[in-house]
Amino acid sequence: MAVLLTWLMNGLALLIIAYVMPSIQIKNFMTALIFVLLLGLINAIIRPVVILCTLPLTVLTLGLFILVINALCFWLCATFLRGFEVSGFCSALFGSILYSTLSYLMSALIFRQRFTVKHWY
Repeated sequence: MAVLLTWLMNGLALLIIAYVMPSIQIKNFMTALIFVLLLGLINAIIRPVVILCTLPLTVLTLGLFILVINALCFWLCATFLRGFEVSGFCSALFGSILYSTLSYLMSALIFRQRFTVKHWY
């Protein structure tokens, strides 16, 4: 049940981002849900390989190159999915940052027990 709720929240987060950023356009909520599934597949399969291949650059930039990799994954989803459009790389960069931040905040509000600090004393 938590996976389904997280999936729906991420779709809602994408709709909010499309509303805030005019350079990101999405057709409907079903397209947002398909985008979330596709992004999850890309993050599970392609992203680890890209991170491993660009590890020296990531270390050199103190991890900031991961933001570029996230933006490229976000943009890659837009190329595969009809009904979802990103106008350029900068839009994908800011969209991916907003998407991950909003997704985290929504999850923190709904699933509070996951994000609380447990004291062991």
